[in-house]
Amino acid sequence: MSGHRIPPIQGLLAFEALARLRSGTLAAEELNVTPSAVSHRIRQLESQLGIKLFSRGDFTLTTDGAAYLARVREALTALQQVPGRSASGGATRLRVAVTPTFSRQLLLPRLALFRHAYPDIDLILQVTIPMLNVTAEEADIELRFGTGPYPDRESVRLQSDTVCPVCSPEYLNTAGPFDGFQSDETVGRARLIRCPLEPWRTWFTECGLTLTEPREGAQFNDIGLVLDAAVAGFGVALMRMKLGAAWLDNGRLVRLSERQVASPNHYFLCWQPGALERWECAAFVEWMKQSLG
Repeated sequence: MSGHRIPPIQGLLAFEALARLRSGTLAAEELNVTPSAVSHRIRQLESQLGIKLFSRGDFTLTTDGAAYLARVREALTALQQVPGRSASGGATRLRVAVTPTFSRQLLLPRLALFRHAYPDIDLILQVTIPMLNVTAEEADIELRFGTGPYPDRESVRLQSDTVCPVCSPEYLNTAGPFDGFQSDETVGRARLIRCPLEPWRTWFTECGLTLTEPREGAQFNDIGLVLDAAVAGFGVALMRMKLGAAWLDNGRLVRLSERQVASPNHYFLCWQPGALERWECAAFVEWMKQSLG
């Protein structure tokens, strides 16, 4: 075989462990070497590759490091496969619980990239109820929606978002104009679609309105259903801009204001303490962070 020299397996194992554990001490304990040996192997690997793998002292990956990590994990997974064993016997199952709209709008369109990078992981997706964090079965990784943090889980904030009022073009023509949707009088003329996941008080407070949270009108406990209800002419919805981009892009909904304000709720990836010691869990968390970063 010609071409570049393949890095030593000890260096690749040290890189994968350090990227996953983000601690030289923990990586050294796992590999049964000293922390200085881990540091030496990383420097040797970076020198051979000609790239920087970590950008800071907290072992944050560089862009090149994140891309190379995916290749390293794929190669290590391939080396673990024993000839003669069936593919199903060697597959690793990973259970991930996700909220419905996030799954449809942000995860599924990217999932083919994960399957390509990690073909030996059988991904099992199940639905979790936002805010309540209720799943039908125990999951290895959970997507939680809320303000965080979660004392019963280790977690990383995956995505934050801003909100803005939207409605269908037909509703705007019938009930509008709404002139920026930033005064008590203007908002008072609209039918507000209610959702406990994104309460209207976020918009009211930022705009200095004196209105209180509406107690009447249609209510839905799923953000996707809220936006579909707005398309159907139920009224005005408070939309998460990243999550609802598809509804704006295809013209089903239109913004009522140039302004957008930060939502107090975020998406978190959560797991039981120690779960990231399993390579498949660490691989999925790192891939999600890079994919949505």
